[in-house]
Amino acid sequence: MSTLEWGLLVLAGVGAGLAGSVAGLASLVSYPALLATGLPPVTANVTNTVSLVLTSVGSISASRPELAGQGRRLAPLVAAGVLGGAAGAALLLLTPAAAFERVVPWLIGGAALAILLQRPPAELAAEGRRPRGRRDPWWLAPGIAVVAVYGGYFGAAAGVLLLALVLLGTGEGLPRGNAVKNVVLGTANAVAAVGFAVLSPVAWSAALPLALGCLVGGRLGPRVVRRAPQTALRRLIALAGLGLAVVLAVQAYA
Repeated sequence: MSTLEWGLLVLAGVGAGLAGSVAGLASLVSYPALLATGLPPVTANVTNTVSLVLTSVGSISASRPELAGQGRRLAPLVAAGVLGGAAGAALLLLTPAAAFERVVPWLIGGAALAILLQRPPAELAAEGRRPRGRRDPWWLAPGIAVVAVYGGYFGAAAGVLLLALVLLGTGEGLPRGNAVKNVVLGTANAVAAVGFAVLSPVAWSAALPLALGCLVGGRLGPRVVRRAPQTALRRLIALAGLGLAVVLAVQAYA
C-alpha cells in the first residue's frame, strides 16, 4: 500500500468516525475509500467492520455523561446487538462473494434513501417521549436485533435505523439516544469484527490506518458534529451514497 493510500484511509477514517459517532453514517464514508484502494467488495466490507470498532471506542468514551443512568436499559439492547451482529456476520461468511457484490448496490442505495427520507431526530424523540420511569416498549430489543443483523452483514446506515428506533422507543433526547445507539452499534460491530478477524481475509494493511482515523474521528464526533449542519451533512453523504450505488450496480451487472 502506497503512502498516499495510507493517508487517504486515515483521512477517510476521521471522516467516518465523525459521521458515524453522530448518526451511524460511517460506512458510507469508509467503505468507498477501501474500494478506492483496490480491495474487492467482500474484503473491503470485512476490513471496514473491523476498523469501525474504534469509532465506537472513541464515541462511547466521549459520551459517558449521556450514558449515566442508562445501564439497566442498555443490558437487553446490547444483548440484542450481540445476537444480531453475530447472525449478520455469519450470513456474510456463508453466502457467495458474487451474491454480495450484486446485493451491495441495493443496500447502499437503500441506506442513502433512508438517510434522505428520515425524519429529524428531534421530531422522532418528541414523538416517542414518555414519562420518566416508564419501561421501554417490548418491541425495542427485537427491532434492534433485526437492524443489528443488517449491521453485521453490511452496515451502511445501520446507525440511522438504530437511532430512529432508540428515539422512538425510549423518548430520550438526541444526545442520550445517540449515546445508546453508539453502544449498541459498537457491540454489534465488535462481535462481527471478531468473527471476521478469525474466519475472513481482513486486509490489515488497510484496516490499521482506517482504524486510527476512526478512533480520532469517533473521539471528536460528539463534540464537533453537535455544532455541524447535520441536515446538510446527511444530504451530502446520502447523495454520494446514491452515486456510489449506481457505479457499483453498473460494475456488478455489466
